[in-house]
Amino acid sequence: MLSLSDTEEILAILLAVAIIMGFVFSTYKEIQSTVAEEKAKLKEKKETEAKVKTLIQYLDAKKELIDAVNEAQKKSEDSKN
Repeated sequence: MLSLSDTEEILAILLAVAIIMGFVFSTYKEIQSTVAEEKAKLKEKKETEAKVKTLIQYLDAKKELIDAVNEAQKKSEDSKN
């Protein structure tokens, strides 16, 4: 069996702790990054939904206007005949 001196054991423990801390830190950063990406996606989705709702309202208003113009034209043609 390999026998280590006290200094080597302390150094090995410190190295192991440093590796574990590095792993924890990198995992924490990945989680933060993932959460930030998901928040950005959610914000973009909400903005897109708002734009779509606005577009639908615009198209509905345009359709109503076109229908009103068509009806007015029909009445105008009927009154001429």
